[in-house]
Amino acid sequence: MDTARANMVRAFIRDIWDEGRAELVPDYLAPAYRIAHDPGDPWDGTVLDHPGFQDRLQQSRAPFPDQRFEILSLFENDSSVAVTWFWRATHLGAIAGFPATGRPVTMSGATVYFFDEADRLTGHWQVADRLGVFRQLQSER
Repeated sequence: MDTARANMVRAFIRDIWDEGRAELVPDYLAPAYRIAHDPGDPWDGTVLDHPGFQDRLQQSRAPFPDQRFEILSLFENDSSVAVTWFWRATHLGAIAGFPATGRPVTMSGATVYFFDEADRLTGHWQVADRLGVFRQLQSER
């Protein structure tokens, strides 16, 4: 899929989540970003402004600063883009009581990103295999 919104989601994932470029958050997000559904994410159900999203980004990337998303597929409708993805990272910082191990960790998931009329991201609905991540971290102890 090669539409403006699909390309924007690709760039958002690359710039924000892969590269951690918090200064670019205002280029992608509407002033209010709603995490509509993201079980296991401490921000599930919250609405974040740009500084709040930047803080979430920094806290989320801290244990896995080399994280990379591989986009597997994208689907689009009138107001959203759905993405299936595979994530890889190295466990380099403490998370949820698990000290850094330096070992690789993987996860898969799907995210639906919502847009406003100005093509800014207004939030997401996500499912991700966080249980699988915790199992990998437990097996590393």
